[in-house]
Amino acid sequence: MTKLPVQFRLNGSDRATFVDPADSLLTTLRRGLGDFAPKYGCGQGTCGVCTVLIDGEPHLSCLTLALSCEGRAVETASGMADGPDLHPLQAAFMEHFAAQCGFCTPGMLTAARALLAKNPNPTRDEVIDGISGNICRCTGYEPIIAAILAAAGGRQMRRA
Repeated sequence: MTKLPVQFRLNGSDRATFVDPADSLLTTLRRGLGDFAPKYGCGQGTCGVCTVLIDGEPHLSCLTLALSCEGRAVETASGMADGPDLHPLQAAFMEHFAAQCGFCTPGMLTAARALLAKNPNPTRDEVIDGISGNICRCTGYEPIIAAILAAAGGRQMRRA
C-alpha cells in the first residue's frame, strides 16, 4: 500500500507524517507521532478512551481516518498542560481523585474540555451528557463529574 502525506496541527505544533490510506488517527498519533494520551480501547467507537478534539470538537480517533485531519487542529490530553502548569481540568481531576487506573482519563479530559469550551457553567446533567460517550470502570463517575463541575465553577478555563 502506498503511504500518503498528511499534515495537521497537533497540540499547537505543525506535524507531518506518512500514513496508509486506512490508518486511523489513533494509530497515527500513537505509532507515527508518539502521542500516547489517546488510548486504544474497543476499536469500535464505544468506549471513548481514544477521544481527541478535532477543530475543538470531540472525535473518536479510532474511527477517524488520519487523512481526514489534513489541515485541521488535533488536540489530545497531552497538550492541555502549559509546561509544569496543569490545565484547570487536570488539576480538578487530581483534587477530586477522578483518575484511578487512569485509562479513561485522557478521553474524559478531552470530552470535558470540549463541553466547557461550549458551556463554561454546565449543570450536573449537562456534564453527564457531555461525558456520556466515555466509559470508566473504576470511579463510578462521581469524582469525574465533581471534578468537571469544580473546574467549571471558580476557575477560568484557559485554552479551553
